[in-house]
Amino acid sequence: MTFKNLVASIESLPPLSDVAISIQRLFANGAYNVNTRELVKTIESDAILTANILKMINVPHYGLSYKISSISQAVALFGINTIYGVVLKYAINEHLRSDTGIYGLSGSSFNEMCHLQRNLILRWYSRINIRDAQFLAPLVLMMETGKLILEQEIKYSDYLQEYLSGLYQCEDIEEYEKELFETTSFYVSALLFEHWNLEPLYIDILKGIDFEQDGDFKMKEYENVLKVIKTAINVKEILSDKSIKKASEIVKKMGMDVSDFEEIAYRVKESYVAAKELEV
Repeated sequence: MTFKNLVASIESLPPLSDVAISIQRLFANGAYNVNTRELVKTIESDAILTANILKMINVPHYGLSYKISSISQAVALFGINTIYGVVLKYAINEHLRSDTGIYGLSGSSFNEMCHLQRNLILRWYSRINIRDAQFLAPLVLMMETGKLILEQEIKYSDYLQEYLSGLYQCEDIEEYEKELFETTSFYVSALLFEHWNLEPLYIDILKGIDFEQDGDFKMKEYENVLKVIKTAINVKEILSDKSIKKASEIVKKMGMDVSDFEEIAYRVKESYVAAKELEV
């Protein structure tokens, strides 16, 4: 598989749903200018989307003590940024249905991992810059999407077993992807975002995670924040002692409080483990 094959695969994808496009327009001038009533009304105009959003947020790992039964409730509890991310994630998943089996995860487990990444960035980075954390949360929820494109290409290839063997043994997933595909799943996510005309800054951030890009200090910080999240939680390790330690090293290089990050990471892990036990 070549980079050109990946690009061709992305370019063949149809546009997002009309409702998803309408919601993108609501966010065109920034989340702080979104009319909440209009957002709720737009989502509720699609009964299937409404049902699936409620299904996605009424899961044990959010630790809710009651069931969310309406979009207005969901927006009030989670905020418009998270709901924006959930809407786009659902819209994208409509076009990229995949069992993510090559990563050893079911579709629901992969989705759960993405929500856990979003949980970690909000719990940790909100203490540093709440506005930036809210801006990045939808991106974190969707940043692993490129793996679905890679999965579709690899699953039926003649080098599937070779890929799986290397994935299992590698220390750095993205470096391994570079060796095989000359790109990474996060860069592929950026190409997907470009194809669907999503937030331009999200595209630049995704491209800069694994490949050096020109950018100011704020852009570099955004990229490093996402590196922290994807290092702590990924398809190979979900908040293991090893992955938290590796993520902490990035936090230290950023000049931020390592002990604070580790405390939050382990709290998120405890909540995650408790939620998993409830499912048994």
